[in-house]
Amino acid sequence: MDKRPFAQSPTFKLRFPESSIPEWAAKYNYSPSATDAHLISEVRPATLERGYLTGEEFREICKWKTRRSQSKCATNDEQAVRTITKAAFATSDEALKMDLLRVLHGVEWPTASTLLHFGDARPYPILDYRALWSLGFPKAPHYTTEFWLVYLGYTRGLADRLRVHIRTVDRALWQYSKVKQR
Repeated sequence: MDKRPFAQSPTFKLRFPESSIPEWAAKYNYSPSATDAHLISEVRPATLERGYLTGEEFREICKWKTRRSQSKCATNDEQAVRTITKAAFATSDEALKMDLLRVLHGVEWPTASTLLHFGDARPYPILDYRALWSLGFPKAPHYTTEFWLVYLGYTRGLADRLRVHIRTVDRALWQYSKVKQR
């Protein structure tokens, strides 16, 4: 577990009014949207029912998040994926969830957050440079456990205040950056 302290706790500053989150989310346009819909409507419910990801589901989520680590993700065997995702989804320890998932080959902070987003019963944002830009970070910072926990709290807080799903927050942050970031 990365316990290096952040020089100071990260501060997020949304670049647009939070009341516009539903509007930006409605404009969300990501090319593999059919896969996005499949992950939400088929993979997520199956995973929630059984409590873990299969190897195929794991690779599908990893591919959706990033193609760069595909060869590494493919080296994880079925038993490792099932065992580690089951343990991660079962624990209530937010830091441990990330540490467990990052044991899998090819999985770092952004991919681990995506596995939680689509596979865990609790709401998880996807850690992404676009979302972070929309929250005031000109470039992705060095990820730490503290950074993840503050990001998690901030995005869940947005979702709670607006009474929207975490996916809505995620889509809005991503889409705003896609349109506004140079």
